[in-house]
Amino acid sequence: MPPTRYLLVSLPLRIFEDDPLSSLSATIGRDNGDIQQFPIPSFKIGTLDALVQHADDLAKLNSGCEAVASKVADSLQAILDGDEDKAAQQKVVNDKPTDQYMRSFQWDKSRYRVDRPLGELVDNLQKSLQNIDNDVKAKFNQYNTVKANLAALERKKTGNLSTKSLTPIVDPSLLVRDSEYLETHLVVVPTNARKDFLRSYETIAPSVVPRSAVQVAQDDEFTLFAVTTFKKHSTEFLQKCREQKWTPRQYKHVEGGKEEEQRELDRVAKEERKIWGEALRQGRVGWSESVMIWAHVITLRVFVETVLRYGLPLEFVAALVKTTPKQAKKVKAALDSTYSYLGGNAFGRDKRGRVTKDDASLSSEMAAAGLGTGEGNEYTAYVYYEVEFP
Repeated sequence: MPPTRYLLVSLPLRIFEDDPLSSLSATIGRDNGDIQQFPIPSFKIGTLDALVQHADDLAKLNSGCEAVASKVADSLQAILDGDEDKAAQQKVVNDKPTDQYMRSFQWDKSRYRVDRPLGELVDNLQKSLQNIDNDVKAKFNQYNTVKANLAALERKKTGNLSTKSLTPIVDPSLLVRDSEYLETHLVVVPTNARKDFLRSYETIAPSVVPRSAVQVAQDDEFTLFAVTTFKKHSTEFLQKCREQKWTPRQYKHVEGGKEEEQRELDRVAKEERKIWGEALRQGRVGWSESVMIWAHVITLRVFVETVLRYGLPLEFVAALVKTTPKQAKKVKAALDSTYSYLGGNAFGRDKRGRVTKDDASLSSEMAAAGLGTGEGNEYTAYVYYEVEFP
């Protein structure tokens, strides 16, 4: 199933003789997308210079919303083992599917009062986005840390002899303990190098106790040996083992160590399950909040751009078109063909009357003057934005 793309379009009412939505629907074609009115409150307009600054700030904030929503989506999918269907089920906004939220969007006047200056609304949305980004990041970092700790403990229990815990493997009677001069080292040797080890371990360093090598354990890849040396030459012996690609293992017998390791594994496994649930809930909240903030940012972008383009008195129609990435191109082409004249000299026409692209220098001048561009950084003759949720 192709992804959904939402198009936000604003046009001045003066260009319509009949119902604006019906005219827009006829223009884009019923097969290319579903269209409905998009409600935009009457905000405080302020000065022209402030509007131009707001347009720039909102464009940056829009990119921030997209980045946060993408991170939340990636985090949800990661915590659900890459299952896209399960992740999609978590993507609800204000207890509604994301599409239903967008198609029934209403400005949240309790959180973002419309009687406040636009700059204050932009700042509040920015703070809300930063807060939810921080909350999601902190919780998923906590989960990843606990998950890594659990994985390390499980490797100690189930890995090969080079990584797993030696507590349940080594018989303490094999070790020389409490000796002033001797100590026992545990060395992991690749099984295919076992004969070489037995032939040479006594001579790779001074003061290795002859015939002291005892096989402790073996798995599919490695063999674990205990070897006794004099303490004063232990460092040299261990270094020579490393040079031979034999791995010394640190081990100290602790009474009850096996049981303690199991208790620690059980504790961290329980903590991992708990934090997993918290991270999943935080991911749901993060998705809901980031999409709601994004929808409010889009609303402000349409409003500000409408004022900058069409001026006062503010009489316009804003519409939401639900379509697909493929069909969106057809919608855009139809809108350009019908409403390109709103751009004045920004759009030229060829001999057959077809719209030609504006030149880059003119687009740059218009952008610098506060006249916005579409999501592809291409000037449009009317207010037009695209949104596709990750």
